[in-house]
Amino acid sequence: MNEEKPDIKSQLKERILVLDGAMGTMIQQYRFEEEDYRGNRFSDWPCALKGNNDLLSITQEACIESIHQSYVDAGADIIETNTFSSTTIAMEDYQMQDLVEELNFKSAEIAAKVAAKATKKNPDKPIYVAGSLGPTNKTASMSPDVNNPGYRAIDFETLRKAYYQQSKALIEGGADLLLVETVFDTLNAKAALFAIDELQEDLGMHIPTMLSGTITDASGRTLSGQTAEAFLISMQHANLLSIGFNCALGADQLTPYLESISSRSDFAISAHPNAGLPNAFGEYDQTPEEMTLHIEEYLQKDLINIVGGCCGTTPDHIASIARLTSTYKPRVWKSAD
Repeated sequence: MNEEKPDIKSQLKERILVLDGAMGTMIQQYRFEEEDYRGNRFSDWPCALKGNNDLLSITQEACIESIHQSYVDAGADIIETNTFSSTTIAMEDYQMQDLVEELNFKSAEIAAKVAAKATKKNPDKPIYVAGSLGPTNKTASMSPDVNNPGYRAIDFETLRKAYYQQSKALIEGGADLLLVETVFDTLNAKAALFAIDELQEDLGMHIPTMLSGTITDASGRTLSGQTAEAFLISMQHANLLSIGFNCALGADQLTPYLESISSRSDFAISAHPNAGLPNAFGEYDQTPEEMTLHIEEYLQKDLINIVGGCCGTTPDHIASIARLTSTYKPRVWKSAD
């Protein structure tokens, strides 16, 4: 954490903060192959590594730094670390559980370097680093086996340990806050928040924490079955900086769910939707102008405090969002004081 930056809550009282866009979308533009993921260090690794985007913080550091810089240049106030899958749980797919601490520390260090440079250049617009904690590839609330509904692929304690390890390395690497994002299972998220609380106590410090769920489809529910309002209620006990939604839906589809929580929440509200819905090829076609038009409805209705982009978004999307938000005042919320 950089103690020289003003408290992020004080910034949220003054303006709407812009979160960056998609890391994966930008990485795809590099068209990396297996050897690019491996680099020299992992040339003899026993399994395929292509697709392990978090590993690029080690093997393609310049690429990750450049992506962060492009989002800062576009007007982002908060940049996310390249650590969406950097838990022992998710890294099992690549047999890289032992690299988790290094992955998180290195990714935070890269983002913090970019943020520090930009903040030094313009102290009136500090850049914050959000340590990204993804949902993992397992769910604690549901069985992956339809023939055995009582089975669980993971338990709360395993998740807690994994999230504690990840969070600690992110803070040590230079993250200013933590972002528990793309929450599809509330129990997984509770394990993450429990771990963060434990870490705060161990370190004797407060860590601003964002929480962002995902509404999986038109049913208006998370994968574990909660409505937007139920998700909020189940998380209101936590000491959060913000709560909101990301991924799965485009900006226009997300509006009613933001309305549902914004009117009921004492926290700041965040949103980083996809660039529309994916086409038949799994690609996102929504232009920056189209996405910004939908996001303006959030601002007109006074729904959000933090806004950015998820799948399919680029620096062009973030630049358009940043221009728009600069013309609006931030939403007022109770715990801002």
